[in-house]
Amino acid sequence: MRLLAFCLAMIGLFACSNEQAEPRKLTSYANTFVGTDGPGNTYPGAVMPFGMVQLSPDNGLPGWDRIAGYFWPDSTIAGFSHTHLSGTGAGDMYDILLMPLNSRFTDNLTPEGDYRPYSKFSHEKEEASPGYYKVELLSSGITAELTTTKRVGFHRYSFPEDSDSKIILDLGYKLNWDNPYDTKIIVENDSTISGYRKSNGWARDQHLYFTAQFSKSFKSVELFEGDNKSANMMVNSPKTKLIANFETEKPEEILVKVALSSASIEGAKKNMEAELTHWDFDGVVKQADQEWENLLSQIEIEASEEQKELFYTNLYHLYLTPSLHSDIDGMHKGADGKYHKAEGFDRYDTFSLWDTYRAAHPLYTILCPDKVEDFIKSFLIHYDETGLLPVWSMAGNETNMMIGYHAVPVIVDAYFKGIEMDVEKAYKACKESAMEKGRQIDEYMHLGYVPTDEEGENWSVSKTLEYAYDDWCIAQFAKALNKEADYKYFLNRGENWKNLYDPKSTFFRPKDPKGNFVSPFVPKEYTNYFCESNAWQYFWYVPQDVPEFIKTVGEEKFSAKLDSMFSYYPTADDKLPIFSTGMIGQYAHGNEPSHHVAYLYNYINQAEKTQEMVRRIINTQYTTQPDGYCGNEDCGQMSAWMVFSSLGIYPVNPANGVYDITSPWVKKGILHLPNGKTFTISTQNQGKENHYIEKVLLNGEEYKELTITHQQIMQGGELHFVLSSSK
Repeated sequence: MRLLAFCLAMIGLFACSNEQAEPRKLTSYANTFVGTDGPGNTYPGAVMPFGMVQLSPDNGLPGWDRIAGYFWPDSTIAGFSHTHLSGTGAGDMYDILLMPLNSRFTDNLTPEGDYRPYSKFSHEKEEASPGYYKVELLSSGITAELTTTKRVGFHRYSFPEDSDSKIILDLGYKLNWDNPYDTKIIVENDSTISGYRKSNGWARDQHLYFTAQFSKSFKSVELFEGDNKSANMMVNSPKTKLIANFETEKPEEILVKVALSSASIEGAKKNMEAELTHWDFDGVVKQADQEWENLLSQIEIEASEEQKELFYTNLYHLYLTPSLHSDIDGMHKGADGKYHKAEGFDRYDTFSLWDTYRAAHPLYTILCPDKVEDFIKSFLIHYDETGLLPVWSMAGNETNMMIGYHAVPVIVDAYFKGIEMDVEKAYKACKESAMEKGRQIDEYMHLGYVPTDEEGENWSVSKTLEYAYDDWCIAQFAKALNKEADYKYFLNRGENWKNLYDPKSTFFRPKDPKGNFVSPFVPKEYTNYFCESNAWQYFWYVPQDVPEFIKTVGEEKFSAKLDSMFSYYPTADDKLPIFSTGMIGQYAHGNEPSHHVAYLYNYINQAEKTQEMVRRIINTQYTTQPDGYCGNEDCGQMSAWMVFSSLGIYPVNPANGVYDITSPWVKKGILHLPNGKTFTISTQNQGKENHYIEKVLLNGEEYKELTITHQQIMQGGELHFVLSSSK
């Protein structure tokens, strides 16, 4: 008996050891609540990689903090809508809101609250992971669970026993900039409804069609046009609502599937038929989790548990946008207001290009070049529809938010990395976007800089610098295509940054139309001459030719100024705008123009300072708490900076296929490349204090460069860092 007991104990111990040895799934490291507090403006709900559906809870309250619909400090939920923006500074979407309720809500449905229920909830009874969200609605005892396919949102509501259980569909729901102007609900049978919601806001004319299937037949339905109840089974007005009534005689689950389309109700039905014909909610959760697991597994890191959570949370956020825009058959709403068909590819939208061209799109060329091919085809369809490449497009609309024509560097970067595209059409689209008469490009072409207007409210310095960078990109494209005249013309335009450089102040300064520098000029002040920045933060924006920029300034002055950038802190009486966050001196990591600056020490033989500062930014500007982003996450850009820098590389010039090197933050990173090869970044002597590079080896041979090319990475191999605690 003792022998038997011993054997059983050993078997149990062995089983436990095996169980403990199983590695955690990478999806368990991705914390979808990071960014839902502070300035991050992210949402925690269910979404597939680059999916059309972003099914997430809405607190139902307006304001900057609730741009993504959800704000961690809030304690109410007004429902679950199917579209959201990740980490932006503008509030739109929130389409097709569903909310379960029961008899406990009756007294709360008041005209003052637009007859909308607001349930209390607690974070203690809330959970989420990639592709899944769950919360208990405390005001009703209903548990809501959400998951999704690419185009279909899937709800599971667990109702307590109640003779007055309901699910509300609210198409009149509006929040922040979003404003519905035409909505329709059609009751097709006792468990199916369909309709559409057309709205204007940041997206000036958004169309979203839907069909919804319920797992249980309605006991009855109530429809409303505005605040008036209708006897019809179809309602159509700017504000419509449906209440589906059920009797839950015992605790019971009711499921709802909602398929979306930007083109038609029929398109939504086709999407439903293609993606979700069954009612296996747990199966869809498992499927979503597996797809996210596969994607996150593209980068395998060796690091502490805390580092893994931070790394994979950021990698997760990288894949939330752009968003799928076309139906399963390719149909979608175009930026010209007409309906089009994407033939042989998926059309995407939500291109926050002023943010994402800097690091997110270069990272996509490494991890998912097939998606980049579709992104560029999407750009070119937008060009067909509008005559220009997108600036900041979303939901089949051009918002013209921000500045530059930054689809250009995305296209040029992809071209030189060998990603397939219609090259001549892509070049033509780049050139014509740079010759546009609007957005002061005509003045820029005439004067060589964007002049201030009478009010000085035109971001003139920032426009000049960003247009010049995009022009340099076009010049490189033209040169590769043997378009010599265009090459010379755009190369000359690419040097327009020199026209605003003031050697006396050693800053870029605004000029009036006559060529005079505008005074007074205080570099640390936030004025309308600079886009969401000041003269300190935009001083460094010459990524196309850093050596020439340093030569123009003088290396000694450049070095001193770079040190001052990280040490010249705002004073208590300085007026800092909402986007000036993540401050280290005048460096603002919470906004994109600063993102490459720490790497510029590499260009003046002070690489140890790049290594110090990049490590400092990672350690102080990112956490795994709800307020873990120091600024708007901006559709993947903040996350891309973190992913790149954790691995020890970053694209200072995001269109030349070159990555600048610093010391990795993780012990090891293995990139499983789409071409089947692996590129390993490994370290020796990694530690909190060991962030100085003593030696680098590439494939076993000493490597003296401070850059590595995209081609070198895609060939596979190993970049090995020997680190030290001393400079």
